[in-house]
Amino acid sequence: MKKTVPDPEEKEILESYERGEWTPIKNKTAELAKLRRYARNTLQKSKRINIRLTENDMIGIRTKAAEEGIPYQSLISGILHKYLNGMLTEKRIS
Repeated sequence: MKKTVPDPEEKEILESYERGEWTPIKNKTAELAKLRRYARNTLQKSKRINIRLTENDMIGIRTKAAEEGIPYQSLISGILHKYLNGMLTEKRIS
């Protein structure tokens, strides 16, 4: 049988365990419920964010949104979605 060699991260975890740095979870059921709640909140479809923009940028965004016939929030959301999915790329100014 071929012996596997742990990678650095696995080795670090094993050494930590062997030093006794790991402790059992006191209330496993409650901890799992809390982590599931965190995951559910993280994966919700819609999230609200607050961003700060200059007044000129906000006017520009609202103008573009009006030209497209959509709410400015939808324009911002669409731009972010396209960027995250590789449909828009960052343009660097030299």
